[in-house]
Amino acid sequence: MKLVFAGLTGLVFGIGIAVSGMMNPAKVLNFFDIFGTWDPSLAFVMGGALSVTAFGYRLVWRRSAPLFGGAFQVPNNSQIDRNLVGGSALFGIGWGIAGFCPGAALPALGTGRWEVVLFVASVIGGLALRRVLARLSLKGATQ
Repeated sequence: MKLVFAGLTGLVFGIGIAVSGMMNPAKVLNFFDIFGTWDPSLAFVMGGALSVTAFGYRLVWRRSAPLFGGAFQVPNNSQIDRNLVGGSALFGIGWGIAGFCPGAALPALGTGRWEVVLFVASVIGGLALRRVLARLSLKGATQ
């Protein structure tokens, strides 16, 4: 049942991304072009998502446990470190260059555009590279 609801959540997210036009990288890039063809619609999409999320969290945190799980899985690390800052910077740079964030790129895979496939492959490659570098770093620390 947990996977069914995860799939339904992903479907709703993908439909929202499609309806809002955020699968179109030009629309996202125009948001960043404040002195040119600026398009503020991304701010409205983000504001809508933030308001729904804030409301949802208020409802969820009233519960002692999730409906389909043993316990809430919440990160316990609130430290701002170089990994967080570096990852955030890379995310922002990639979003500004490509016009995609990973969340919008996954539903956009359905369009079959080669740019989307290249972006998603690059994200997966970057994640794999980070994992390899982390392992190498741990090996070096233990030797």
